[in-house]
Amino acid sequence: HVQLVESGGGSVQAGGSLRLSCVASGPTYSMNSMGWFRQAPGKEREEVACIFNGGSGRYGDSVKGRFAISRDYGKNTVYLELNSLNPEDIGMYYCAARSEGTCATFFRQSLVDYWGQGTQVTVS
Repeated sequence: HVQLVESGGGSVQAGGSLRLSCVASGPTYSMNSMGWFRQAPGKEREEVACIFNGGSGRYGDSVKGRFAISRDYGKNTVYLELNSLNPEDIGMYYCAARSEGTCATFFRQSLVDYWGQGTQVTVS
């Protein structure tokens, strides 16, 4: 059973940056795709970023060019660099993992195998 624990959220001013971390424990070798979703107050959870087997990332339209995802297999950790933050980036950020499929289908939330508890990002 894979467990995902996020950290790194916080409150920043518009234009600032944050780095989120997601530490995975358990049979993480089975997780081909890992990534991030977010949910703003009163809105549905939306796609943010995905990384497949250490390759290049795939991003939601609202974060392209500003966010960057990476994966450190040695540390069982996925990172999300958030740059040029604005108030539209406010929300709870959730780490997610799937054992099958690629980033082409990662953002179908019903197919996600594991979810973290989330870390809050606030922009003022």
